[in-house]
Amino acid sequence: MASVSNSLSFKHGLSLWCPQSPSLHRIRHSSAKNFQRRGFVVAYSSFANENREFVIVGGGNAAGYAARTFVEHGMADGRLCIVSKEAYAPYERPALTKGYLFPLDKKPARLPGFHTCVGSGGERQTPEWYKEKGIEMIYQDPVTSIDIEKQTLITNSGKLLKYGSLIVATGCTASRFPEKIGGYLPGVHYIRDVADADALISSLEKAKKVVVVGGGYIGMEVAAAAVGWKLDTTIIFPENHLLQRLFTPSLAQRYEQLYQQNGVKFVKVGASIKNLEAGSDGRVAAVKLEDGSTIDADTIVIGIGAKPTVSPFERVGLNSSVGGIQVDGQFRTRMPGIFAIGDVAAFPLKMYDRTARVEHVDHARQSAQHCIKALLSAQTHTYDYLPYFYSRVFEYEGSPRKVWWQFFGDNVGETIEIGNFDPKIATFWIDSGKLKGVLVESGSPEEFQLLPTLARSQPFVDKAKLQQASSVEEALEIARAALPVEAAV
Repeated sequence: MASVSNSLSFKHGLSLWCPQSPSLHRIRHSSAKNFQRRGFVVAYSSFANENREFVIVGGGNAAGYAARTFVEHGMADGRLCIVSKEAYAPYERPALTKGYLFPLDKKPARLPGFHTCVGSGGERQTPEWYKEKGIEMIYQDPVTSIDIEKQTLITNSGKLLKYGSLIVATGCTASRFPEKIGGYLPGVHYIRDVADADALISSLEKAKKVVVVGGGYIGMEVAAAAVGWKLDTTIIFPENHLLQRLFTPSLAQRYEQLYQQNGVKFVKVGASIKNLEAGSDGRVAAVKLEDGSTIDADTIVIGIGAKPTVSPFERVGLNSSVGGIQVDGQFRTRMPGIFAIGDVAAFPLKMYDRTARVEHVDHARQSAQHCIKALLSAQTHTYDYLPYFYSRVFEYEGSPRKVWWQFFGDNVGETIEIGNFDPKIATFWIDSGKLKGVLVESGSPEEFQLLPTLARSQPFVDKAKLQQASSVEEALEIARAALPVEAAV
């Protein structure tokens, strides 16, 4: 559930406009009748009228961390409204393709265990938390239109909301196969929310043969989960190797071998799907490839990427290169009083002097916090994000090998690989003598802690010395020694 898109740098100055209405400040919540089922409520509270000082559209990671930042600044109670299409309070979305998919006998993750902000070590913001903080939550009622001039939103149910400041945190939607080739058949799954994951679990409980389409994060994590269910599992993707946007061919080969040792089969290098075929019962039964071959499957998971959810905010200003809503270093759009954060935001990636849109939980958290601090305080510095990606697979009980890797920086230049994957491995990206990026598999807490320092400092390293390192530990020590004194850890 992570990706990054890049384009040319975008720089502009925008005014910050936030109406300060005394009447809005006095608005208080009135308790609404709670309807609770499986840890969520339909609504907590309602404002005295349609006016809201701050409105967040979207109920994912970014919304949860933004809410926490409003609370920290004493600006949430009676002032903040979150409008979500989901039935649950914001949660740590990465869990859906990791612990949530574990078999029932292997202690799967379940809500309320992974509500934000537990992923970063913060407080678990359950539905009750939002009620206690005076935050109005509108569930299962997505925004369908906006009138920028009148500063109003209309939801799917027809609810009218007037806002002072608007934060768009709509995230992404899963890319889908067209209906005409079977993309909507029963037994075909996409994962973006809890309902999607629940539907997939229902299929896995009855499945015998699983096909995962896509060799990226989703594909790797779902396939690893299917192994835990002891299911016949095949991954199909057209690229030369797993996670081609990040992994080197050598590194990918190590992971592919690990998956094969767990019984996973691969169909790759040019593999092209013609259509998904239905059985006599109407459910998906097979994948038909362009070469005429078929692969039987009673459950298919499509993990081929995601698209930023920009509707109905197209007029706010889109980025045609990386997609999403264009913002500046404070997450301001070109429309005064409107901001965008998380996966949907195309922002200046300061340290690499380009515009990027990052689909990752770490950016969702940090962009939310930076935006709200800029909105509510005198903070003026530009967001300075360091790209970070990670994955954790085969972590369920009884797994012979638990996998956890972390990457920081930019995967440009030539690579140096150290280690044999058992017990660990590291890959360094070197460009013009500078260390630009580093990935470590199965590192210690101290080693993982070193990685962002290395990637942000970009020290000049002795390439020959690094290549001669006999272990990951030695290689990381060589890189550490190359750090400038002020950055050394």
